[in-house]
Amino acid sequence: MQQQEASSRSQSSAYLNALSLEIQKKLQRALASPSQRRNLLQELFADIALEVDDRAKDIILSREEDAISLAEYGVNGRLCFYNVLADYYIRMPKSEKPILDLIVQLWSQSFASHIFALLFHKWLFEAQLDNADVQLRYSSALVEGATNVFWVDIQSNTRCFQSLFQYLLDEVALESTRLNKIPVQAQRDLYLLLSRFIFFYNSVDKIESFVKQCPAFPSAFLVGGPGDILVIELTDQLQKLKVEPVLLHYLSQIKVLRGMELRMATSTRLKTCLYSFTSPGGPMYPTRAVRHAARDALDFLFPVGRYPRHLISLFFRLLYPWYWPSSCWNFIVSCIKAVFYSLLELIYSRWGKLRERRTA
Repeated sequence: MQQQEASSRSQSSAYLNALSLEIQKKLQRALASPSQRRNLLQELFADIALEVDDRAKDIILSREEDAISLAEYGVNGRLCFYNVLADYYIRMPKSEKPILDLIVQLWSQSFASHIFALLFHKWLFEAQLDNADVQLRYSSALVEGATNVFWVDIQSNTRCFQSLFQYLLDEVALESTRLNKIPVQAQRDLYLLLSRFIFFYNSVDKIESFVKQCPAFPSAFLVGGPGDILVIELTDQLQKLKVEPVLLHYLSQIKVLRGMELRMATSTRLKTCLYSFTSPGGPMYPTRAVRHAARDALDFLFPVGRYPRHLISLFFRLLYPWYWPSSCWNFIVSCIKAVFYSLLELIYSRWGKLRERRTA
């Protein structure tokens, strides 16, 4: 039995070592071929972001006493190559050095920071780096790469890199021992990064703890406290979103901000951002679903002045006559639905009363 377990562990290590060597070879090819560099790095990024197939999963997860569960790596049963490689570089000292050296030489190239963030996001917080300049360089690359891969998720409305986000939030931002391993500037950049994507990755239940762990910002006197910084980043993120399902998701989650203490300037900024999504036409050109979601969020967060806002929205709506037919049609459909559901409710209540009388 022990021999079988040892063989299993050896097979898993050999497989991961082979993967690491393939990554190293592709990086060397990219370094040697300037004309093909971008394509090679893009292919490598796509390869390590792939989900592990069943055959490879049997090899990687074949340990028993040391068994690795899917919950340890992926999210919702999803296991990607970068998940297992990130842990491999922690368990195998010095195995990361050849790849790190190559990435440093390709530092300015597209997808280099993506690859670094996926492969070494755990290693950075476990390794002992005494050089402050190296710490800052790696930390900045991590934030840059994580930003890029999170935007890949947003553009495709997927959650392929949710495990990376959860690690940075749960194991770094909310754990001061790991957070303090990177320079203060990198801690601030990481806080801003997580603030922009915390709604997208369904982590609003951790906002209170997250805000409490906010590092000190030199501009806090002008900008405000941790909550203000979080909301400012969110409003900037909302204005950049172009994928309708993602924008609707943000608007549905943003209601959690109700009751948060904010400066007047921050509160006005959030209100203006939401209001910009409630009217048709430029510069946002929001769809009907987005307008209604933004109006609901605005009314929930800022109930004072709700009806004057609706009147102003109606006035601006009249400035776009080409929208009148669709507005009238949607109004008629909404009225019909309301009457229909009211009749159903009335029939159901009457039927319930008749049944009560019969049983009595």
